Amino acid sequence: MVTVNVHEAKTQLSRLLARVEAGEEVTIARNGAPVARLVACTPRGKREFGSMKGLIEFDDRFFDPLPEEELRLWEGR
Repeated sequence: MVTVNVHEAKTQLSRLLARVEAGEEVTIARNGAPVARLVACTPRGKREFGSMKGLIEFDDRFFDPLPEEELRLWEGR
């Protein structure tokens, strides 16, 4: 793990990001005290439409109109 001060992080950001992409962690410090860590993001898998099909059920009442009092609250009246 590499520790750099804020000024160095600002001037060398591209190089630091390359190191992070290569698997390193970079700690950014202010006056010698650690403030933040640069770490690689874990890629998310591709979202697939319909992947939850069959896993969620709705009661038929889900589509019923809201009671007037609750509707007023949602609308801020």
